[in-house]
Amino acid sequence: MKAPKVLEHIKSAHIKCTKDDIAPIVVMPGDPLRAKYIADKYLRDAKLVSDTRNMFVFTGFYKDTRITVMGSGMGMPSMSIYAFELFYFFGVEKIIRVGTCGGLVSELNVPDLIVADSAYNEGNFAYSYNGDPTHLSYPSKILNKTIVDVSKDLNFHIYSGTIMSTEQFGFYSDNENVLARVPKNIKIIAEEMEAFALFHIADSFDKQAACILTVVDSKFSKTFMSQEEREKSLDESIVLALESIIK
Repeated sequence: MKAPKVLEHIKSAHIKCTKDDIAPIVVMPGDPLRAKYIADKYLRDAKLVSDTRNMFVFTGFYKDTRITVMGSGMGMPSMSIYAFELFYFFGVEKIIRVGTCGGLVSELNVPDLIVADSAYNEGNFAYSYNGDPTHLSYPSKILNKTIVDVSKDLNFHIYSGTIMSTEQFGFYSDNENVLARVPKNIKIIAEEMEAFALFHIADSFDKQAACILTVVDSKFSKTFMSQEEREKSLDESIVLALESIIK
């Protein structure tokens, strides 16, 4: 299944800059303030190139490689808008999402790292997007292998497995019933809200996407990462994404 056609007169409605302002490789946290944190701490000569709806987009250099960092917002609808526009209007080739998740298996603890090897969604996002009835989407195998290799070089321990992209925040929904409906042959290790859309849209454009997550809470623990920690304390996942996307 390929990407939906866009009317010829349509331009990017949510990112206001030129195509040249966006690098072909993008690191994408959910929080626009986390994008600012990454740009301030890790990029050289970072420039704010778009702030429509306060969704900050910065382009600068990481180790002499030009890179863009941009927020995606929360949930698949928001991710789908920005990922589509980056691939379609701005010619982006690779996106790595750096986000947070809730652990759903006992071996995961705060703040473990996960590299998703697939994403499950029980809804109809894929069918609505391009008529694909699938409930599983997949990252780029090449990009995932790069992330795994880089994690070994950095001596970062990472977990891999299937994550679930939910349509509601887990703590504010009947999550146990959602999990009970997952097919028995699919083992979900964590939940978040964006990766399924990113993977599916990237695949529709034959582009590369991956997702690195930090566990910030767990159904097996009372440990819960604060808002400030979520914004500014995910440096291992950020470094892993930056080092991987420039390879």
